[in-house]
Amino acid sequence: MIDFGIGNLRSVQKALEHVGAQVELTSDPARIAGARKLVLPGVGAFGAGIAALRQRDLVTPIKDAVAAGTPLLGICLGMQLLFDESEERGAHQGLGLLSGRVVRFSGEGLIVPHMGWNQIEHDGSHPLMRGVPDGAHAYFVHSYYCEPKSTQATIARTAYGLSFAAITGRDNVVGLQFHPEKSQRVGLQILENYFRDFPGKSKFTGK
Repeated sequence: MIDFGIGNLRSVQKALEHVGAQVELTSDPARIAGARKLVLPGVGAFGAGIAALRQRDLVTPIKDAVAAGTPLLGICLGMQLLFDESEERGAHQGLGLLSGRVVRFSGEGLIVPHMGWNQIEHDGSHPLMRGVPDGAHAYFVHSYYCEPKSTQATIARTAYGLSFAAITGRDNVVGLQFHPEKSQRVGLQILENYFRDFPGKSKFTGK
């Protein structure tokens, strides 16, 4: 699990260990390069998150690991950082592993941040969703959401003022906008699926 000083890493670590994963917190590029699977958690502002990754010289190691075929799971802010850019508190460039941008919720009467339990809708075809019923509930806390350029990058959707991408992915890169560590059985099932059943591809084919 990539430690870049953003978010409550311990709760995600405990959830992963609960489903049988052996977890190491690290900001060492060499450990990231040698990992079997990677998790990028995080909470807070996009700009602070990408700045923390750059300050620790982790952007290139993460991209190199993904290009070599290592699976990467982004959680909450970690999912948003996978994308090209964000409009949160200015314009910020992300990791650029998934094409698209991160934008703020808007709409008359819509409470922001989006906080609480909402249903995730999916067709069951992705290995990350094994054993997760269509319409299962997950716990969200966020003011911005991801807009993938390609509809094929959306694995599951949630409705909150509009229908947005709750889970995204391409090849060996996936992201969860909600908090699996707070989503009880559903969140643990998804983490177990990532740990046990999500193989990725031998090479990242690009955005």
